[in-house]
Amino acid sequence: MGRRSFFFKNYVTHLVLIVCAFAVAGGVFYYQMSNYALSSKQAELRTTVQSLAEQTKLMQGTDSDIIRQIYMLSIGRVAKEDMITVCVTDQDGIIQMAADPTGTVVEYSRQYVMPAAAIEQVRRTGSYAEVGQLGVLGDSSSYTVGTGVVDDSTGELSAMVFVNTQDATAAGTVRHSTQTLVLILLVTLAAALIISFILSQHMTRPLKVIAAAAKAFAAGNFEVRVPEDNHCYEIDELAVSFNNMARDLDQLEELTRGFISNVSHEFKTPMTTIGGFVDGMIDGTIPADQRDKYLHIIAEETRRLSRMVNRMLDAAKIQSGELILNPAPLDFSEMTTQILLSFEQKIEKKELAVECDVGERLLVMGDVDHLYRAVYNLVDNAVKFIEQGGRLCLRARKEGDFCVFSVSNTGAGISAEDLPHIFDRFYKADRSRSMDKTGAGLGLYIVKNIINLHGGEISVRSDGGETEFELTLPLAPAQLPSSKQ
Repeated sequence: MGRRSFFFKNYVTHLVLIVCAFAVAGGVFYYQMSNYALSSKQAELRTTVQSLAEQTKLMQGTDSDIIRQIYMLSIGRVAKEDMITVCVTDQDGIIQMAADPTGTVVEYSRQYVMPAAAIEQVRRTGSYAEVGQLGVLGDSSSYTVGTGVVDDSTGELSAMVFVNTQDATAAGTVRHSTQTLVLILLVTLAAALIISFILSQHMTRPLKVIAAAAKAFAAGNFEVRVPEDNHCYEIDELAVSFNNMARDLDQLEELTRGFISNVSHEFKTPMTTIGGFVDGMIDGTIPADQRDKYLHIIAEETRRLSRMVNRMLDAAKIQSGELILNPAPLDFSEMTTQILLSFEQKIEKKELAVECDVGERLLVMGDVDHLYRAVYNLVDNAVKFIEQGGRLCLRARKEGDFCVFSVSNTGAGISAEDLPHIFDRFYKADRSRSMDKTGAGLGLYIVKNIINLHGGEISVRSDGGETEFELTLPLAPAQLPSSKQ
């Protein structure tokens, strides 16, 4: 089956429900009307047949011809006044006399027998009731009621009395009421379908707006937003989620553009440097005695390119969940000291005041290469963004089952609007005047994910001219408090 719109499915659902509800209501109404007409007419006929049965019992108790004539006149009068047919039978159901709606009474000499089902029911229950056509399509309904006449002396069934009528009035009432109901239902159904159409359109309009916004997103317009006040909790929640996604995609697109711009620039600069120096050596522009100097520069630029490529590879592995750790106990204090010593020249060049308090030997569970890269990146950032003659502080301590390490520096710090995004991928704080002209916004993203993969956490604060990064790492089992005797 082909795909259908939500509006079509919603409208058809309403249509089916409304039609079914109206059909049930009409059926119940018709059933109740028919039962009411039947019960009313049968109650009236039961009263008549009981009266005739009493007269029949009195007539059977005498041999007087006068009483018999009076009885026949009485039956004829009742039949004419009530427009009914009266049949009086013996105990076997053989018709003895009958009166038609004109008041004519006939005594039968031939054996006319009432239907066996009617006779059997009277014998079993003492009464009989049947209804024919209900008067919806025809002009009348046939009602038949019968009762037995019991001999008081013997207690046996001595006769039966049946009355029948073709009641056009009752049938007309049922038919008219049914026609009126059908007309009302049709008008109400038309109104309900129109209202349902309007409501379905109103309900699906926000979804169409969201679909149009999604198409705009696919076309590259990341600034479009959808209304969040649609007077429907579920749709409002969907709209809020959509707008949040839109803002994230817009931010990611901006970060991606910045990343591509930064990477292009960062790749271009060392490659230009390397190409220029190599060309100078080939064409003799650079003298032979200066080649070692420029080869060192080429080697440094090559390592710089390698570091950038490794960072992008690490970011891709983290994104795809393919970064593999090989945790083992390592001396975090010793590793931190080695990293700090590798920055000796930069520290002396900036004349920094350094405070290093890594305490006693701290063993943590971690991957040596990845943790070294994470801590190195934090120290590198601290040295890079510190002012001339500033203060650099490294601390490591044990708290419970974790090693807590912090690195802080003085300087301009990180603005309040940049602080929540400092660990986002491709994010560079204050791009217009950042002191970092070489980064691509991946360093802290990689650091955070490495620490999280080790089961630790990292946080940052920046206030009062000081910025501090603090991370936690789980201690090795040999140094956990629970392992001590």
